[in-house]
Amino acid sequence: MSEETGQPQGSGEQCGTERQVVTDFGAAVSRTDKGNIFTLTIIGQIEGHQVLPENQKTTKYEHVMPLLANLEQSSEVDGILLLLNTVGGDIEAGLAIAELIAGMRKPTVSLVLGGGHSIGVPLAVAPRVSMIVPSASMVVHPVRTTGTVIAAPQTFRYFEKVQEGIVSFVVRHSHISAKAFEKLMLATDEMAADVGSVLYGEKAVELGLIDRVGTLSDALDCLYAQIRKKRKK
Repeated sequence: MSEETGQPQGSGEQCGTERQVVTDFGAAVSRTDKGNIFTLTIIGQIEGHQVLPENQKTTKYEHVMPLLANLEQSSEVDGILLLLNTVGGDIEAGLAIAELIAGMRKPTVSLVLGGGHSIGVPLAVAPRVSMIVPSASMVVHPVRTTGTVIAAPQTFRYFEKVQEGIVSFVVRHSHISAKAFEKLMLATDEMAADVGSVLYGEKAVELGLIDRVGTLSDALDCLYAQIRKKRKK
């Protein structure tokens, strides 16, 4: 999505723009008597300050952030469905998007499909209700980086602070405790070449990370229920 094509408002020109969004970017507004739902996909790798190669599927935070601000203010949109299939990516960018979603007043539901790994975990739990299909997986692991780093105590303290921020966000927006989440991050018997845990649908719900197991129809029903409740108020 681009800032130009992400507009959900309603003039003829903008409606044409919406159709272009559907064609090019997999985002759509579905309009029914029950409410207007904007579907936003978070796929591939979350791209941050560094531009990733063109052969990688990416979600660009500079496109998603203004779009979310637009959706929050739009009278044309009643609720937002977030579809996730991401391997993670830039921590600051992913957390920035998650904070925006968590701060929305409009009804929001996430559905994890395929995977919601790494920084995809905060994105998955950010909406009011989070769901996961039984076959989807989530990878929880410590904060890490690639490339050259300064091997000094300050660097490790910085990683620790970033990790604390992620843990705090996840705990605030899910039903898992900080102790349980950190235990998942630091598990050594789950992955052959890494530290962390792999959770599939029902296990993620059992541990309180995700609210419920569900399908697309369940996620839509949940959104429409939130919209009905908000309209009654």
